[in-house]
Amino acid sequence: MKRTGAQVIWESLVRENVTTVFGYPGGAILPTYDALPEFPIRHVLARHEQGATHMADGYARASGKVGVAIATSGPGATNMVTGIATAMMDSSPIVCITGQVGSTLIGTEAFQETDITGVTLPITKHNYLVTRAEDIAPTIREAFYVARSGRPGPVLVDITKDAQQAAFDFHWDDSEIHVASIQAPKPLRDEDLKAALTLLNQAKRPVILAGHGVLMSESTDVLRALAEKAGIPVAMTLLGIGGLPAQHPLNLGMMGMHGEAWVNCAIQEADLLIAAGMRFDDRVTGNLKTYAPNARKIHIDIDATEFNKNVRVDVALLGDLRDVLTQMLPHVEAATRADWHARIAEEKGHEAVRDITNLPDDGHLYAAHVIHDLWRATDGNAIVCTDVGQHQMWEAQYYKHNAPRTLITSGGLGTMGFALPAAIGAKFARPDADVWAVAGDGGFQMTMPELGTIAQEHVKVNVCIVNNGYLGMVRQWQQFFYEKRYVSTPILSPDFAKVAEAYGLKGMTIRKRADVIPAVLAAREHGKTVVCDFQVEQEDAVYPMVPTGAALHEMIRRDGVVNPIAETGASV
Repeated sequence: MKRTGAQVIWESLVRENVTTVFGYPGGAILPTYDALPEFPIRHVLARHEQGATHMADGYARASGKVGVAIATSGPGATNMVTGIATAMMDSSPIVCITGQVGSTLIGTEAFQETDITGVTLPITKHNYLVTRAEDIAPTIREAFYVARSGRPGPVLVDITKDAQQAAFDFHWDDSEIHVASIQAPKPLRDEDLKAALTLLNQAKRPVILAGHGVLMSESTDVLRALAEKAGIPVAMTLLGIGGLPAQHPLNLGMMGMHGEAWVNCAIQEADLLIAAGMRFDDRVTGNLKTYAPNARKIHIDIDATEFNKNVRVDVALLGDLRDVLTQMLPHVEAATRADWHARIAEEKGHEAVRDITNLPDDGHLYAAHVIHDLWRATDGNAIVCTDVGQHQMWEAQYYKHNAPRTLITSGGLGTMGFALPAAIGAKFARPDADVWAVAGDGGFQMTMPELGTIAQEHVKVNVCIVNNGYLGMVRQWQQFFYEKRYVSTPILSPDFAKVAEAYGLKGMTIRKRADVIPAVLAAREHGKTVVCDFQVEQEDAVYPMVPTGAALHEMIRRDGVVNPIAETGASV
């Protein structure tokens, strides 16, 4: 059957079970857009290509499927770079399709020509330049395979305009792919598995470090079974939150730079760390020279390049996390490890429990009030997409996520402006879910025009702006390390409620603690998106905080709290 390359693009997506794409048209991709009405795919018109890419990312993280973004050549493609890098750092499976100038014009500096494959080479799992219509289907099929196989990640397919326009006899069965470079991990070696089990069964003070891989491999049930059988406490990375219910007794909370103090101290005192689908990021470890000095280390990951990259480990188990944990589970000895849990409970006693009883209303509205009451009002069942900064850390601390894929955030790249478009993508992936974008006043303004996408596409995504009048996390660093010289961090914002109303949405401004829950409930009940502008205390800080270069236990704490490791003389 005769098909143009443009038609083949959409047919390939349909055959990959794609129902929604996010994009922005332009000249070099126009033949593809012209063919779109023939196919059962919904196109969501973003206001910026970065937003479209974040939408595809949010869609992928919420659904576990591959997200798709589309743009034209030149500035359209380069506007996707931040979104692609965000997906790469967090191993999110997306496919970005870009138009390119005609093949005869490549290298001539033609209008809107950019070597986008060259630009994105370091930030994609793989990318392609397609110049022949006949190559479109096998390339797109391969792109989806690469994006979701092994350690997931973004793939870019750049297609010239003449390839989109050319017609040829198309047969789907002729587009079989041959990917020799991606192979399934080899079976675990018996000696490695035995070594890991020996370390685990002999450990007195083990801690599981649960990362993003727990969610991506759908390992939450087997992780929980292993932790419960062996009595092992579980610490979460930021992207691992939801891998074990927050209120499970073995869930310690988040580790790292802004992790809970007792979690970091437990890691430092542990005699065994079991790293499950995490990569020992610097925000997790603190100073590597002093990181968990008394602990043996087991690392389970699907990506062999992560082994011994940052932290030397005793046993490396390469494979899909679910498969590895399933093999380990029958051989793990049942244990309670009561003494270890008692020690952690003693450590935790130094800190105020993050609950309503310890968040009094003193006449000031704090970000912690907002996040905690958002959790209460949504019963902890919302999908929360955050931006990056103080509010992101407060969300991780005060919103108790009991289900996987309910916290969607930019971890590795730390991309401001991520929340709103990612929430749009998440809502398309899970239309029945209660989806909230939680952003600061700075980051929200970076992608605020995506409110237009919400209005045009009739999407119900509620927005929680934690508005403190500063670029909050940068201001906190200036407070702690730059003698309160607040250079270029105070930020002017518009009346966000009026901005929402200008788009035909609803806006609310909240200044009192008593008004937080009523505002959230009203937003949930309203038929359209509601933008809630919570104007909070300006110079609040996220505690604890591990300064750059410090050991994991050397945290800046709230006034009057001493370092319990130093106090007790524990070995570090």
